Amino acid sequence: MHRKSAARAIAAAFTLTLCLGAASRADQFSDMAKSLMQQPAAQSALSDSDIGAGLKEALAKGTRTAINELGRTDGFWNNPRFRIPLPGPVEKLEGMLQGAGMGSQLDALHLSFNRAAEQAVPVAADVFSEAVQKLTLNDVRGILNGPDDAATQYFKRTTSDTLTTRFKPIVAGVTAKVGLAQQYNSVMSSAGPMASMMGDKADLNTYVTQKALDGLYLRVGDEEKTIRTDPAARTTDLMKKVFGSK
Repeated sequence: MHRKSAARAIAAAFTLTLCLGAASRADQFSDMAKSLMQQPAAQSALSDSDIGAGLKEALAKGTRTAINELGRTDGFWNNPRFRIPLPGPVEKLEGMLQGAGMGSQLDALHLSFNRAAEQAVPVAADVFSEAVQKLTLNDVRGILNGPDDAATQYFKRTTSDTLTTRFKPIVAGVTAKVGLAQQYNSVMSSAGPMASMMGDKADLNTYVTQKALDGLYLRVGDEEKTIRTDPAARTTDLMKKVFGSK
């Protein structure tokens, strides 16, 4: 009789242990499930409007920085990475022209290209601002989840034609004021027959306009990559939330 009672007690204790273990495991599974459910919730906590607003803040900051740095005196000229080079034909003849005593004319010509670009760049502010305001939700998602230059590529697609149209008259005004065409023709005529061999029919205004755009987009791309990769570059709470959630 005692043995039966002892057996029943052991069985009850064993059953209780199993139940308690199962309950403990169930609690663990429950905690894990809650944790897994909370992770996507945290990632999706940002609304579409928050994401759009944060990205627009980042794009506005990036373009503003690029324009402020390049669209001022020496913005192009004092930065070897952005300095507009002499056109191909002149560059190829540079050594010969320097040797012929035309160094000062070449320097003046070179500086004029960069001054024209520096004066044209500020008009990009309104054009970039318009492009930012026209962003669709698909654009926002594509830029946020795209490569490091996704926003820069968006700007190239949506603003290059307008910027070319707006830059060129400004460049033309500067080149006319400093007599750039005359300077160029003088330099090329000094090269004699060599100039004809190199091709001396450069459209200077088109050349400077395109180089100014290339430099501007390059600088915007720098800013975009910095904002994506460097938390310190995210200067607003919304930017921190949007790019920090990636």
